[in-house]
Amino acid sequence: METRPPEKRLEVAPFAVHATRGVLRDPKARRKTMALLLAGSLVLIALGLFGARTWLEPHEHPARFILFWFACGWITVTALLLALLDLLFLRAEARRARRALREEAATDIKSRD
Repeated sequence: METRPPEKRLEVAPFAVHATRGVLRDPKARRKTMALLLAGSLVLIALGLFGARTWLEPHEHPARFILFWFACGWITVTALLLALLDLLFLRAEARRARRALREEAATDIKSRD
């Protein structure tokens, strides 16, 4: 009788760290994530303001009310932090491009002389 090696289980923490690094480093994935988070936040805000008033009544269901608006805030702040990170990456990339252009111009000037 053959014994199989034990199946490797998916560990959540290393997977989450790896997925987060991928989203943070890839500009397309980062911007798609920002767009999805903002869309989700807008949907939740609209739902909370107009659609679920009785379900979110703060005097009848205070925990539900607090948890719902905390989740809306959390999603919005996450989108804003991703936007800030994207802005910082863009500034660093522009700085690198300026430096490379400056160095290229300096070598062109030196080669002409």
